[in-house]
Amino acid sequence: MAETAQKPKTKSTAPDQAFEPWEDPNAKPLIEFRGVTKRFGDFTAIDDLTQDIYEREFFALLGPSGCGKTTMMRMLAGFDMPTAGEILIAGQDMAGIPPNKRPVNMMFQSYALFPHLSIWDNIAFGLKREGRGSDAIAERVEEMLRLTRLERFARRKPHQISGGQRQRVALARSLAKAPKLLLLDEPLGALDKKLRQDTQFELMDIQEKTGTTFVIVTHDQEEAMTVASRVAVMDEGRIVQVATPAVIYEAPATTYVADFIGDVTLIAGEAKAHESVVEEVVPEPEVAAPEPLVAAAEGERAPQPNALGEWLHDRLLTRVLGPRKAAPKLLPAPEVAAVVEAPVAAPKAAPTEGLAIHWAAGQPPLVAANAPPDWAGKRVTLALRPEKVAISKARPEAANALQGKVIDIAYLGNISTYHVELANGSMIKAQMANTRRISRRDITWEDDVWVSFSDTAAAVLEE
Repeated sequence: MAETAQKPKTKSTAPDQAFEPWEDPNAKPLIEFRGVTKRFGDFTAIDDLTQDIYEREFFALLGPSGCGKTTMMRMLAGFDMPTAGEILIAGQDMAGIPPNKRPVNMMFQSYALFPHLSIWDNIAFGLKREGRGSDAIAERVEEMLRLTRLERFARRKPHQISGGQRQRVALARSLAKAPKLLLLDEPLGALDKKLRQDTQFELMDIQEKTGTTFVIVTHDQEEAMTVASRVAVMDEGRIVQVATPAVIYEAPATTYVADFIGDVTLIAGEAKAHESVVEEVVPEPEVAAPEPLVAAAEGERAPQPNALGEWLHDRLLTRVLGPRKAAPKLLPAPEVAAVVEAPVAAPKAAPTEGLAIHWAAGQPPLVAANAPPDWAGKRVTLALRPEKVAISKARPEAANALQGKVIDIAYLGNISTYHVELANGSMIKAQMANTRRISRRDITWEDDVWVSFSDTAAAVLEE
């Protein structure tokens, strides 16, 4: 998955101040779950759940089917009562308070629009039930139509507008009564992908303009990562991790969260202390010093060596002059120059931070500089996102480099994901942005390649 994690939305009056009330110990939550358990017979849908949600927050409940997220929402709305524990909204215990008396509204996946009423009358329905005056109703409906950009469709019936427009009608009707809390149960599930993406940003815009607290239930991780200020990942009735989308993606608390959010390669192994690796300095071979030459005495002419003269004497003149006497060659005394010794490079040592993860026989250990040193000796899992893995034909200079073969390529237009099989049969994913035309790309199926990543690329998780 493309990385969609983002900075928390700014919702305060100060333009540079991030909206993070959960970091403020003095902030009071709008919604409080205190030790909530919900059982249906022998089945426990929600198991001792404690969680705070703050005013004006866009909070996402994310998890697979049957994890308890819809049950959690139905208890907020008042359709189900907890077996144990308390649910507070704005400091008030909701025990015994029926749905129509709670400061909560709910938008269903099916939208539940009245087919015989116009768009205007659908939005006005809840206001009329409250007994508001006609002028107040008209003013509020027109405000909701402007907010959702539906003014031109006010007199049409639901079947006369598109799916995305019907979704906005349901949203306008839910917001018309100005609830403190709006619950959205898979609100975009019926829309096609492109319309769903467009509507996600419309939801964010409307939520920021109204200042209403939104709690959305979804199994679509990209949807949750796009719209939410915080995401709660659920499994078997418990919240496994609550954090901003960026933290959920980059620093998952467990292998379950890492595997559930986005695309990831999980590598299990044993962590060991990362020993320093010192590169040996190979000395240059010694060169024998030349034989010393005897300097000529002062005032004496020093004959220069002449190979041709020696050859002539030995071959032609020996019979007349006798054999040539071996004598030292006389040369001018050499000038003694200052000898500057080249500095000797210090041995290079690999960084000792982090741990070495021994994960497969015959494969080099993987270096994780961001692993706590006290995890040495424990079983750990590296969670490696494919966009943090580089792929090349030549061996790269990287902290971690593994050789393998391209087995599959998922072409997604803007990016391609390469499935690379390593020598031991393990599979690792690498992602590359398609910045070049497809005919100019040099990596394809069955190519021998190297995959590499830095020593901080993977999240290190304790098993």
